[in-house]
Formats: sequence, C-alpha cells, structure tokens
Amino acid sequence: MSENQEKSQCPSGKSCESCGGKCHEDKRQVHDNLQGVKHIYLVLSGKGGVGKSTVAANLAMALAMEDKQVGLLDVDFHGPSIPKMLGLEGSPLYGDENEKIMPVPLDNNLKVMSIGFTLRDQDQAVVWRGAMKHGVIKQLLGDVAWGELDALVIDTPPGTGDEPLSVCQLLPRADGAVVVTTPQQVSATDVSKSLNFCSQLSFPVLGIVENMSGFVCPHCGEVTQIFSSGAGEALAKQYGVPFLGRLPIDPQICAGGDAGEPFVQRYANSATAKAFQEIVAKLQQK
Repeated sequence: MSENQEKSQCPSGKSCESCGGKCHEDKRQVHDNLQGVKHIYLVLSGKGGVGKSTVAANLAMALAMEDKQVGLLDVDFHGPSIPKMLGLEGSPLYGDENEKIMPVPLDNNLKVMSIGFTLRDQDQAVVWRGAMKHGVIKQLLGDVAWGELDALVIDTPPGTGDEPLSVCQLLPRADGAVVVTTPQQVSATDVSKSLNFCSQLSFPVLGIVENMSGFVCPHCGEVTQIFSSGAGEALAKQYGVPFLGRLPIDPQICAGGDAGEPFVQRYANSATAKAFQEIVAKLQQK
C-alpha cells in the first residue's frame, strides 16, 4: 500500500501521522481476531426503509440452515433491529477467559452481536458522534470472540457515513457488499450512492437485491406490482454489477420478523423464501 493510500484510509480523516499509527494497530487487531472467518459479507443501502436488515438477517439464517457456522454483526447503532428480528431481545452479554466478548448464540450455527444487547430499554436512544462509533466498531470486530466461521454477515445503517466507512477501513478483507434497493427510481437514485461509495473505497460489490418487488396475495399467491419495477436490475446494468434477484412484499416476511424468526426459517417452503434461497445460492457461487 502506498503512503497516499495509507493516509486516505486513516479514520482521522487526515493522515496516519495524526493518529500516531493507531489506525494500523486497530486493523492488525481486527485482522488477528477475524483470521478464523472464511467469508465476510457487508449489507448496504443508501436509503432507509428498504428492508436491509431483513435481508441481512435472512442471509445469515439461510447460511446457518445449510449447516454453516455464521456470525451476524449489527452495526446499526441508532436502529438495532436484529435482536428483535431473531427473538433475542434482552439477551445478556458475557466475556470469556481471554476477556473477549461472547456473541449471543442462536441455535448451534448462528452467533449474533448488536449494540441492542447493551441497551437498558429498547427505546433508549444512542447518541454518538463519529469517533465513538469508530471505536465501538473496532471493538465489535476486534474484541468479540467470533472464532471459526464460514461467514460473517455485517448489517450496516443506511447511507455512506461513519459506520460503513469504519467497517470498510477496519476489515482486512471482505468478499464484498450486497446492496439492497426497492423498485422505485427514487430509491435507486439514493442506493447508487452506495455503489459509488464502494467504488471510491475499491470495495467489491457482489450484487443488488431488489426488495419489495411486487405484492404476494396471501390468499391466491399472485404477485401484483404495486410500485414501478425494474429499478434494481437497471441499476445493476448501469454499474456493471450482478443483479441477484427480487423479493416481493409478503405478509409472511412481516410475521416472521415480528415473531423473532426469519421468514427463510419459519416459512421455508414459501415462494418468497425460495426466491431468497436462490439469491443466497448466487452469492455462494461468487
């Protein structure tokens, strides 16, 4: 890595000299802690409300259902919804003999970590500035006992701000990003910022998922287009990245999330779950 590249990646926003080289120590710590992780997937979106956390939670669960050892890290500090989606609200955190934080286990194959586990009340607001967020992300990547994993899925908040930037700066390597959009053009315009974010950081993009693409009737199963469609696929063609697939609006998705059980597990035989499993299969082929 050149001197200019090192300076541009310093979280201080200035140069590595300004932090005394601490950024390199942080990256080494994260590198050492994640040596047992085979694959790392970052779930991104430039816009809120597109179902990004739903995609992240179901991606992790789908991989775990294939008998893989999976970690799910929630770095959405201001809206940590992963514990609720997985039925883990109120779970306590413990340390191990090496003073590492133990992630919360779900079944035998999935480990979860979220700032939501540290909140006294679920409606407690997290009021942090960028430097604080970077420090906590460094801890979540470098001080949590992730152990040996086939995959680590990282759910980020919407946008291209502190949290996804810190994750990309601290990760020693990653398979790439799964970018989530909805069919409307206004969503695709915002989500394109995430694709440009990845380009600026030389972070690979594994593909785009178009969520809320049509509505599945709970009675007859027919899919009706509510919004305009095709923005996700058009965006993939525009930026030259893979289009992974479409997920319709399905009442079963809401039911699974509210019940704390991802729809790929609770409704494994549904058309929506099968569509998601096809997306996961494409990811693993890459």
